[in-house]
Amino acid sequence: MSDSTWVSASLPYLTPRGEGQSDAWGAEAAARGGKGSQRITHAGEVSASAEVSALLGLAAGESVVVRRRLIQLDEAPCELTDTYYPASIARGTRLAEKKKIPGGAVTLLAQLGHIGARVREDVTARMPTADEREALLLGPDEPVLRLSRVTLDGDNQPFQVDLMVMPAHRQRLRYEIRIGEG
Repeated sequence: MSDSTWVSASLPYLTPRGEGQSDAWGAEAAARGGKGSQRITHAGEVSASAEVSALLGLAAGESVVVRRRLIQLDEAPCELTDTYYPASIARGTRLAEKKKIPGGAVTLLAQLGHIGARVREDVTARMPTADEREALLLGPDEPVLRLSRVTLDGDNQPFQVDLMVMPAHRQRLRYEIRIGEG
């Protein structure tokens, strides 16, 4: 693994932050000597795609709130993330605003009573779209990883979907699973 490869685990991004703590990405990047930031490119209501509708258990085209972000490490783009919430949860909250959320969205969701109990992630590899290639500063032959994450509550109801695209050659995803706890 080269020094430019980032090893990422999902758990910190699923855990609400304590009062006054920075968001998980900023904290992770700082712990590794870097500066993690994000630029919110869009926030608001949209009609859900077929994929997002299915993942959230909504009717096709139902209204959802999306937060589209360009994730940066030391001001260089490293990930595109679109996060979707049912409009019934996110409408009228900071999730629907094009502003940073203190402590991150997971912390706000917990304050609103939506706490993740289970997460399902799927990772695929593919070539980027032209827009993704441009945003992530990729060469013509550089593939991306696409991570789809669904967060479900204690009643097994999905309330958040993250669709992430990241340069494959700069990422290593780590999954640690504990068996027999519960």
